Amino acid sequence: MEKIQNALRLSAVDHVAEELGLHVSQPLANARAMVSELEVIPANHQADAALLVQLADWCDRFTPVVALDPPDGLFLNIAGTNHLFGDDRSILEKVIHTFRSRSFATQGAIASTTVSARALAHYCDGCIVGENGEAKAVSSLPVEALQLDPVTTHAFRRAGLKTIGQAASRKRNEIVSRFGVATLARIDEALGQDGRPITPRQPSTDYWKAKSFSEPVSTLDVIRTALQSITASLCTVMEQEGVGARRLEASFHRSDGNTRRIAVETGSPVCTAAIIDRLFHERLASLSDPLDPGLGYDVIRLAATRVERRDHATRSLDMKAQAQMEIDLLADRLVARFGREHVVRFHPQETHAPEDAWLIASVQDSHKAQVSWQAIRVLHEAPRRPLRMFTRPEPVEVAQDPLRLSWRKVSRPITHWEGPERIAMAWWQQRKQQATRDYYRAEDEAGRRYWIYHSTGSSQWFLHGLFA
Repeated sequence: MEKIQNALRLSAVDHVAEELGLHVSQPLANARAMVSELEVIPANHQADAALLVQLADWCDRFTPVVALDPPDGLFLNIAGTNHLFGDDRSILEKVIHTFRSRSFATQGAIASTTVSARALAHYCDGCIVGENGEAKAVSSLPVEALQLDPVTTHAFRRAGLKTIGQAASRKRNEIVSRFGVATLARIDEALGQDGRPITPRQPSTDYWKAKSFSEPVSTLDVIRTALQSITASLCTVMEQEGVGARRLEASFHRSDGNTRRIAVETGSPVCTAAIIDRLFHERLASLSDPLDPGLGYDVIRLAATRVERRDHATRSLDMKAQAQMEIDLLADRLVARFGREHVVRFHPQETHAPEDAWLIASVQDSHKAQVSWQAIRVLHEAPRRPLRMFTRPEPVEVAQDPLRLSWRKVSRPITHWEGPERIAMAWWQQRKQQATRDYYRAEDEAGRRYWIYHSTGSSQWFLHGLFA
């Protein structure tokens, strides 16, 4: 029950309540007068919405195109997927049987448009409409099946149009002039005309393959073999289309309704089964929470969620190109094992400011640097600048006679001192003029090396980075 129009009303009833004469939107006081031992539970729309999402996750095993139809409905686009489960009747019966076995009051239907499928699910449970059969199937349904607003529905009944067939028999200009264009569009869609596509919860993709099992499988070797078979089929399709995958997602659907999704990414379009198998092998081996088959998986699906056109140019025989290809494959494997954010690449930038000398990006991001790296030291010479620096330089104290460096409340004797290296900031890009910095390389008695500086006209020293 919930509060509607300043009165507590029934928002949903079960079959037992219906048999006792109770109905939705009935005042709670009237319902209690009819059934003294009525059990009432406050409505929780947030929990209902979360439950609907869980049911949608379970339906992902049948098709990657699943959409929510709040407050209590789901749309599944099974075009092209029914062959994996037998036929349309098999899918419909399995969905309804599974939900009913979990104590859900479930009804369903299959049609070519969302409006006709929804209407038939509510008023003709289990109906499967053949090709171009929507008009005949919905003609006898009441106008309430269109789920129009109450005012429009009442207006239809007052006009003597009590069924969808009667409403559709009227002239189109009559419907538009009295009920509006939106109502005519709803009737057309119920008749199987001008069906609008559904909006899936997950981004839809044209490149995916799945494998269903008559009996759930739980052996890891069988699961890996099935994934390899699916990968080979998907790569064949992508090869024919001239595309490669940049991101792939494997979905493992357990028989108890649990779904596990695992994704891998690549730095360039890939459609080679061996490479994709290796990436998933690395990803599965690095999972902190390994795959748990439970009672077994009944569906495994692999989808290329991001694809790009492949370059069909002749492969270069240059050793440098081959080496770069091997580096890219290694980078993909490292990302699959450690994560995209933990494998990065430094790109040089055209600036004198040390903190802006490079850009850090994922190794798989395509970034074309405008400048190239320049050597600033000779062979066998120690690095002149640290590779990684502090986000913000930290203040330190430098004492003379003897030379000591105080950092984070620890004093360190300095045995070697080199500098200065004067670096001018990009004053032409700054609104406020910045002072020139004099950088020094310092080494303590333990061999730790520091990169410190002070600005001209200032006695304050800063530690900008540590050498490896």
